[in-house]
Amino acid sequence: MAEQLTRRDDLSDLIAAGIRDVPDFPKPGITFKDITPLLATPASLRAVVTAVADRYAGAGVDTVVGLEARGFILGAPVALELDAGFVPIRKAGKLPSRTLRESYDLEYGTATVEMHADAITPGSRVLIVDDVLATGGTSRAAVELVRKAGGTVVGLSVLMELASLQGRDQLSDVNVHALTVV
Repeated sequence: MAEQLTRRDDLSDLIAAGIRDVPDFPKPGITFKDITPLLATPASLRAVVTAVADRYAGAGVDTVVGLEARGFILGAPVALELDAGFVPIRKAGKLPSRTLRESYDLEYGTATVEMHADAITPGSRVLIVDDVLATGGTSRAAVELVRKAGGTVVGLSVLMELASLQGRDQLSDVNVHALTVV
């Protein structure tokens, strides 16, 4: 099916069909974008992974960073497709070794993410992968962690951008790629 998705509109339609809105989660007033229906269909998952990998093929990516938790699901297979390593960025307190940390604002609070301090070799060309670009706080934190470690951010690729939250505005110095914009 990935081979049949030759147009961006086809991919956007596939993604839209695989996302379920969950109102009032994790807090009242927030609509959570649940991607588990998309992930449950092998053809849909393959199409998304292939689209991201194809976009960055030839860009010299040697490390893919995935943001907890759904960025892990998408980032790891993208890393394999790009013949690159994979590095997780996790919520604070989840990694066992020395970490770099960055705090940020969410649309519903604040949080801190961490990455192992030795996870990225200085000079590495890094692609950041996540599921949703909302306010941009998590993505901005990931960019800062990669740069603290001495990596070069090649781009940020997300499954879906929530344009109304203007997260892209926090990332004017980063090449942002969204498979679909809602």
